[in-house]
Amino acid sequence: MAEVKPDHKVEDGASYAMGNNVDPKNVQELTQYVQTLLQNMQDKFQTMSDQIINRIDEMGNRIDDLEKNIGDLMTQAGVEGAEK
Repeated sequence: MAEVKPDHKVEDGASYAMGNNVDPKNVQELTQYVQTLLQNMQDKFQTMSDQIINRIDEMGNRIDDLEKNIGDLMTQAGVEGAEK
């Protein structure tokens, strides 16, 4: 854990979130790991979103086809009000 100097004041504006003994290479590796992890999550969410949108579009097309087929059947049966 990082040590905070006793004479440190928050108002000084200095940030001691990481101690002085943190290896920059480890920080870079951690940053890269987190960025890669976030990118992978974003890619997965985008894939899932695309799949949901495609399924909704397919469902809409199937509903349109069903409405058309019902209208055709009503017309063949001579039911009034088949026209919209």
